[in-house]
Amino acid sequence: MTSTFSNIGVFLVATLGILALFAVLLRFLLQLARADFYNPISQGIVKVTNPLLLPLRKLVPGVFGLDMASVVLALLVGWVMIMVCGMLAGGGFFNPLSALLWSLLGAVSTTIAILFVGMLISIIFSWVAPQSSHPALMLLRQLLEPVYAPVRKVIPPLGMIDISPIFVFILLTVADKLLLGFAQMANMPAFVYSLFWHIPGF
Repeated sequence: MTSTFSNIGVFLVATLGILALFAVLLRFLLQLARADFYNPISQGIVKVTNPLLLPLRKLVPGVFGLDMASVVLALLVGWVMIMVCGMLAGGGFFNPLSALLWSLLGAVSTTIAILFVGMLISIIFSWVAPQSSHPALMLLRQLLEPVYAPVRKVIPPLGMIDISPIFVFILLTVADKLLLGFAQMANMPAFVYSLFWHIPGF
């Protein structure tokens, strides 16, 4: 019975933690892409993350236009999730510095997964509803454009067909595999690795 409650506790903490991490990372990525701040979805993300992010900004200044407070908050969210889930799972407290490194790897992995799934959604809707002006799809296009742009400079569209997403998919998959290698080098437990989002199938 104790094991059942522990599993439920890990599930709840991991779910809430990954949702919080998703919101913080998405806010950072949208700012990085200079997406529409007044998009209703952007505003929703801002309202959800402001209670923790605004106080942190007083302590963590931006660097070269990057919102470093969002980066620090993402690491803290991942760190707390790792430490609490480790305790609930009966593994005791992990080394705090190791947990911080694992949190960084998990945050990068989750970012890759966000971009990968976002691309899938964007491609599907480009076939189903290419002219859609839904706020979510518009925001997704704005988010992904900076990812596509560098690839398009090297590999231009073939007529009416933009093949840059294919190469971005390949790059993201390679990055995810490299990240798994780094996680193994950092002795990141499989249990901790599974707390974060990854490209589907990994």
